[in-house]
Amino acid sequence: MKLKTSPQSRKQWDGLPEEVMARLIVRTIKGKEREVLTSLTDTMRYPAADVSELYQHRWEIELGYREVKQELLGNRWTLRSKLPEMVRQELWGVLLTYNLVRYQMVKMAFHLKGDYLPYQLSFSGTISEILRLLIGLPLCSPGAVPGHLKYFYEVAGSLVLPGRRERSYPRELKSLKRKYPIKNNAGHLK
Repeated sequence: MKLKTSPQSRKQWDGLPEEVMARLIVRTIKGKEREVLTSLTDTMRYPAADVSELYQHRWEIELGYREVKQELLGNRWTLRSKLPEMVRQELWGVLLTYNLVRYQMVKMAFHLKGDYLPYQLSFSGTISEILRLLIGLPLCSPGAVPGHLKYFYEVAGSLVLPGRRERSYPRELKSLKRKYPIKNNAGHLK
């Protein structure tokens, strides 16, 4: 299908064509028809089943952003740094830490018996285990390091999260807030 781009979009992004090719994938999932609009138009390279399966994992990406904000930034609204260069450095530090933790989660999921994906492990639990390992390693002899690493990967079984429930947020109209509160002791209401 072809989607027309708005004049405002073309003005904002040079080289944006007047029409963009898109692909509408309609799948029935658990008895409900779901539609996915994607720019992956090559049906041979990107089968509809693969695209719709990836779309089902989109929630995990949102949870990844939440993990960065809550776990790594400690629910802070702002970064600590004041200078632009230090803000960049802090952001790169957070992104590097997040990716290193996720890398360890991939390795932990690989060591588990069963077909587990990395996002099925607890992010905060993994951070706790990594911190425990980093605090303990300087205190042990070099010969004991492999044993500590083995234990670290064995702990992964305790970090497996229970299955997520199906999320369904039906669309609904929210009630409008009144500008002024209702006066209950008015004479005409008695």
